[in-house]
Amino acid sequence: MRKTLLLLVPAVLLSGCTWGITPTPASQNVRTAWNSDVSACRDLGKVTVSVLNHVGPVDRNDIKVRDELQVMARNQAATMHADTIKPLGEPSNGEQAWGAYQCGTRALAPAAGHAPAGNPPDASSETGGTKTYPIGG
Repeated sequence: MRKTLLLLVPAVLLSGCTWGITPTPASQNVRTAWNSDVSACRDLGKVTVSVLNHVGPVDRNDIKVRDELQVMARNQAATMHADTIKPLGEPSNGEQAWGAYQCGTRALAPAAGHAPAGNPPDASSETGGTKTYPIGG
């Protein structure tokens, strides 16, 4: 019984590594400008957030840590009435600084040398004005 308990306790503790970090309703309106130029936006300040990046000797998943840092930054930015955040550097020891901006409805321009993600080129410029649409479902 005692050996079983000793094996179950670490498993239960490590399984609860979500830490309960969830987006607030207000943060749903905060976007992340990963590679965008925010120079036309109003700078509202800096947000520094931190999470545990290891539990004892065990390092937490880097992607999970980064995701939690972004959620926390969006939550904090929403309290500042910001609608855009941008990382100011890479995470270090579970901590990361973010810039909080108010861009309004302005489209964010891609940073120099970066193509906008998810925006395909205008079909009319490549096909002489013809647009194609997918068929089927």
